[in-house]
Amino acid sequence: MDKILICGGRPLFGEVRISGAKNSALPMLAATLLAQTPLRLKNIPHLQDVTTMIKLISQMGAMVTVGDKMSLEVDASRVNHPEAPYALVKTMRASILVLGPLLARFGTAKVSLPGGCAIGSRPVDLHLKALEAMGAEVSVRGGYIYAETKGRLKGCRVLFDQVTVTGTENILMAATLAEGETILENVAREPEVGDLASCLIKMGAHIEGIGTDTLYIKGVESLNGVTHHVIPDRIETGTFLVAAAATCGEVKTLHTDPSTLDAVLQKLDQAGAEIDVEGDQISLSMKGRRPKAVDIITAPYPAFPTDMQAQFMVMNTIASGSGTVVEKIFDKRFMHVNELLRLGAEIHVEGNTAMVKGRPELFGAPIMATDLRASACLVIAGLVAKGETLIDRIYHIDRGYECIEEKFRGLGAEIQRIS
Repeated sequence: MDKILICGGRPLFGEVRISGAKNSALPMLAATLLAQTPLRLKNIPHLQDVTTMIKLISQMGAMVTVGDKMSLEVDASRVNHPEAPYALVKTMRASILVLGPLLARFGTAKVSLPGGCAIGSRPVDLHLKALEAMGAEVSVRGGYIYAETKGRLKGCRVLFDQVTVTGTENILMAATLAEGETILENVAREPEVGDLASCLIKMGAHIEGIGTDTLYIKGVESLNGVTHHVIPDRIETGTFLVAAAATCGEVKTLHTDPSTLDAVLQKLDQAGAEIDVEGDQISLSMKGRRPKAVDIITAPYPAFPTDMQAQFMVMNTIASGSGTVVEKIFDKRFMHVNELLRLGAEIHVEGNTAMVKGRPELFGAPIMATDLRASACLVIAGLVAKGETLIDRIYHIDRGYECIEEKFRGLGAEIQRIS
């Protein structure tokens, strides 16, 4: 099993190109199942989760052609096996996203209950209730979701009990081929949801309300393939900016979208970073200064993202002052705390609140990744810590970060992957 070895204690300097957004690419790959003609996607990141989703739709009968320059084409016209087996689904929660498209287009679906990061309860009951309201017969047996519908799904009003990104995306896709109008209320407003909706509109869907908490979808009889460019990954962007701030460095992120990062950039400004935004580039400089500790509270977009919580916690461990981190999205997302304590961090956890007291230095040690964003957090910790840090179980990081060690090496980090 691969590990990452880091010799830290040096600031990051330089430019880094941001990849396409994992959380846009995955639902769009699921959306290819809705199209009767080939769908071409550009700016697709080379990630383990993307590879898994490609395998998943391929085993259903979709023909996937991988091109150059981060592009691929999916022809789902011959899909004949509307099933998502446990062997593929167990490693990736986003695999649940094939449920809505399969049911809408083929009238039947068998999808294993999903796996993914062990960061707390993320039930799929919101997806299932919505599909039942649209006329589907749904049951769960032997770890699988079985869903069927007689004829087309029926448009209806769906009020989500809580904001859910995958729930919004799943039912949005299902509604595009439903009979009549579907109104989705209390939906997720993340940029990745908007990117999916924009792609569906290009394919022929009728959707209004993008970027608001209510979506209006008028179902159509069929959708066709188009060419769509996936938006930049805002979480990868934020990760590199925080790494620059934590190491007292100076980094410019290229090919990103600053408009999706308001909450993150605001907190980096409070931490004392000098930030300059120009077009699709964000420059951050600490001028050699140590960051200031900041308080954060995670919440659905456009508030502070839960996927950036761990990275900011690391920054707080070596910042001047103390900061409080409140996690309101997932109930088990402080598993990286124990690993940071091994490096000398001062963190006290009470429930969903972590109180972090900054200290001048961390010191390298063997540590273990527990989930995707915790992996990125530990890489930043290794870059900050003096001496060597060896990170085990890095397969998590390959699910969401493209060539992370190469990109950090390009910024001057001493980091390598070892077997």
